[in-house]
Amino acid sequence: MKVTVKEITSHRGLRKFVHFPNELYQDNPYYVPQIEIIDVNTFDPQKNRAFEVCDAKFWLAYDENDKVVGRIAGIINHRYNEKVGEKICRFGWIDFIDSQEVVKALLDTVESFARENGMDQIEGPDGLLEFDVTGVLVDGFDQIPTPYGKYNDPYYEPRILAEGYEQSTDYVEFLITIPETLPEKHARLVDIVKERYGLRQAEFTKKKEILPYLDGVFECMNRCYSSLHGFSELSKGQCDDLLKSFFGFLNPDYISIILNKEDKVVGFGVLLPDLSRAMQKAKGYLFPFGFTHILKALKKNDTMDALLIAILPEYQSKGVNSLMFQKLIHNCRRDGFTKLESTRELADNFAVQNLWSKLEHKQHKRARTYKKILK
Repeated sequence: MKVTVKEITSHRGLRKFVHFPNELYQDNPYYVPQIEIIDVNTFDPQKNRAFEVCDAKFWLAYDENDKVVGRIAGIINHRYNEKVGEKICRFGWIDFIDSQEVVKALLDTVESFARENGMDQIEGPDGLLEFDVTGVLVDGFDQIPTPYGKYNDPYYEPRILAEGYEQSTDYVEFLITIPETLPEKHARLVDIVKERYGLRQAEFTKKKEILPYLDGVFECMNRCYSSLHGFSELSKGQCDDLLKSFFGFLNPDYISIILNKEDKVVGFGVLLPDLSRAMQKAKGYLFPFGFTHILKALKKNDTMDALLIAILPEYQSKGVNSLMFQKLIHNCRRDGFTKLESTRELADNFAVQNLWSKLEHKQHKRARTYKKILK
């Protein structure tokens, strides 16, 4: 097959870029189409402040009949590179038909971009920032992903490895059974945590009442995630972008913010009703009916997604999660939720995996990134 790779330089090109996987997997029962206009905005430097610290280019691969057969992004996150003292180029948003010629053409293009910019290694799939989709699915092909963990066919990994890449980092996901009541082990810890450490649940019933805590929430998140692979500290603008992405969907009943005696945020948990099946019905579009499916899923559902959870290092292993679960488990079960899905977390991030240790859970998905030293 003759493959031609073309850089995207127009809004129309970006629309093709985000549409390609929705077309590639349109008949796959496990694929969750991303909302196309949201993805287009992700790649727009005027609308995404990730570009404060990132340079990126986007390409489409075409066959001899001028049909799109693949896509890829090349990303340099300068803040992260400065943090780790390395020269890393990321590849991201990679999708392709089952063809070695196509994946070779795509990866060769990003490798050339990396060399032109003085990078000496390449890694991916990674996003602009930590909260973009990361990894290639390698286990769990019979599971519907959360909206934050993309589906791909099994041929992705062998095709990438064939181009001289090796395994870099694994991410896992868990399916957790939400108990009817707070487990006894957690319940015993709640009073101890309150008395010994002077911790309490922030009280709010409306979204606007959460706003005074947000600076503390983002400060907590930046501290907790600082040592994680691929993470660089979020700026105020990037935090605002993250908030804008989710705030409209948030329900205060499914948010727990833990404060110490000085009213400082020491941990938080944010759950969101799972939107995967609603997004499958939306088929990549909010209008005319996509938004209706999403609104219904927010009100009637049995599965929650663990959107964000963080506990300051000095408060980890002290039962803070028990205080957090006291509110979240009660409200979830009251509203008919029986399952919780964790979003992709590092396989060696035992601190977050320990949160589920006293709850019934199973690992049901695994994703992977790959790396290559450029010569």
